[in-house]
Amino acid sequence: MSRLVERVVHGLRVVIDRDQCVGFGDCVKDAPEGFKLDEDSIAAFVEPEAVERERLLRACDACPVDAITVWDETGRQIVPSRVGI
Repeated sequence: MSRLVERVVHGLRVVIDRDQCVGFGDCVKDAPEGFKLDEDSIAAFVEPEAVERERLLRACDACPVDAITVWDETGRQIVPSRVGI
């Protein structure tokens, strides 16, 4: 069973899959006020509301293992980007 952590930020549903995260920390590098690596070196939310929307999306999309998924206000998945769909 997957351990999912979810927040709604700027109208976006942001979900971290803690089982998929391997701790690269790219989300933290791009938005340190929004994300951190916890004591297990797994991505966790800090204050994602403090990150402007476009930078938050870039930080989520920076994950090399797609452990962070984002849906827009209409329920369409926008991160990871699904090119061609």
